[in-house]
Amino acid sequence: MTRDNILDAAAQVFRQKGFHGASMADIAEAVNLQKASLYHHVSSKQELLLALLERALDLLTKYIAGIAGQSIPADQKMRQMIRAYLQALAEYPDLSSVLLFEHRSLDKKSHARHVPHRDRFEDLWRDVLNEGVRAKLFECPDAGLAVRGLMGTLNWTLTWYRPDGRMSIEKIADQYADLFLKGLLKKR
Repeated sequence: MTRDNILDAAAQVFRQKGFHGASMADIAEAVNLQKASLYHHVSSKQELLLALLERALDLLTKYIAGIAGQSIPADQKMRQMIRAYLQALAEYPDLSSVLLFEHRSLDKKSHARHVPHRDRFEDLWRDVLNEGVRAKLFECPDAGLAVRGLMGTLNWTLTWYRPDGRMSIEKIADQYADLFLKGLLKKR
């Protein structure tokens, strides 16, 4: 039994039952361990939650940082980042669900450890927005607010998106990118 197996199982259990509804016994059962044996690998649900949040942010940061670092215009970066982010959320639904919906369950100490990871991830988006403003591609008076609005839209997609639905995650991403980059106003 590896730590990765335990984290995968914990993500699935947390997604299904929520952090507070899940027990260590549920996680142990999901990996065919006795509850006492699980404690040889991890000390608590908080440890599992923080590890899952770090895993999710590391994965997403890797996806997004590669795009943000490219030598292409900021609008193209933003479009690719939106697509990569939604694809990652769809590809890792258990992990994504934990990141988006269970972070509020962190205790104060774990929350303090989590926030810098989250901020580094959001900084990638803010930096690309500011790059676009400097290049006169974007008009954005508050990049922080714009990033939070965009993240809210993208994150909420996980609650309704279905892989067998009428639109692929790529089409959804492209429509979001158009909405975010072009707005709703008709061109005159």
